[in-house]
This record gives sequence, structure tokens and C-alpha cells, in this order.
Amino acid sequence: MVYVEILASIVLIAAFIHFQMTKRKNKYNLDLISEQLCSSDELKKTLAMGLYLRFKQEDEEVEYSSAFIKEDPLFFENFVADVFERVSGGRAWVLPPNGDYGVDFEYDTEEGKYLAQVKCQKDDLPFDPIALIHSNVVKRDAVGGYVITTGAFTSAAKRYADGLNVELIDGVKLVELWIEGLQENQEEVIKAIPEWT
Repeated sequence: MVYVEILASIVLIAAFIHFQMTKRKNKYNLDLISEQLCSSDELKKTLAMGLYLRFKQEDEEVEYSSAFIKEDPLFFENFVADVFERVSGGRAWVLPPNGDYGVDFEYDTEEGKYLAQVKCQKDDLPFDPIALIHSNVVKRDAVGGYVITTGAFTSAAKRYADGLNVELIDGVKLVELWIEGLQENQEEVIKAIPEWT
């Protein structure tokens, strides 16, 4: 009987050591992947293009591979609102698509309310959405605003936004925020794994 208990103890110790080594190896691999994602501008641009294709409005019915994720364009607002919540905390409310006056979601933080407009576009965004969100920020006495796109902004749009309390988030910056939010989730999962020490 003593031999069985000793053998069981050895097996448990070996399993514990194996678990710890595997956990360390997985964390190392995840950190390497994360570092590559964060440092590759080409990869971020490719992911931004992927977000555009995932949420874009189709003019006609198109069949995609089952390996792709294709969602309704209205879900893009929910996707971006979720990214904001993951990265910065706070609470985001996606507004109904009709009668929103250019505000796709409201984002409440400790500093106050922000208003956001999202655009799933392949082209560079002009200044019009910036003017619309800024008007809403002033009218609704919000702290600031965001205009978020899968593409980029024209130079006129960037000049127009200069000095306003409206932050422009292009596709690459959106991907960076998305990755940051995924890393936050990864850290929460790692914390939830028992250490058994």
C-alpha cells in the first residue's frame, strides 16, 4: 500500500512539473506571436483589410469560403464597441441604425461620454464624418468623439480634425486596439489558471 501511495505521489509531482513547463512554454509562444503582431505594419494592414471584407456591405450575393468570417455590416459597430470596452474599460452602447444622427455608439468612461462613428470603407475617409461627430459632441455636451474606419483618412480630414476633440482611428490603429484587447483577455485567462503552488 505504501508503494502505491509513493507511486501516486511521484505521478502527481511529474504531472505538476509537466503542467508548469507546458504553461511556461505556451506563454512564451503567445508572447512571441503577440510581439510579431504588434511589430508588423504589413500584417496590421492585412488584418485591417480583412476587417473591411468581413463587415463590408455586399452589392450582390457573394459566396465565400467556409474558412472566412462574413458578418452583417451593422455588426461592425458592435465589434468596434466591444474592442473599446476590452481595451479601456467603460461601457459602450450601440445605437439603433436609424435616427442616430451620425452617432453609431456612445462610450461612457470615468472622464465622461464619448460619441463614435464607425465606417467600414476601403477608401480614405473625407472630413464629413468628422464634422458630423464633432457637431454631435458639441450639441450633446460630450467629452469627445471618435471616427473609426477600416481604411484611412484623407489629408483634408486629418487637417480638419486637428484641434478638435475628435480622435481619428484608421484601420491599422483599430487592429492595434483589437490585438491589445485580445492580449487583455489572454492575461485574464492566464490569471484564471490555477498555479497549484
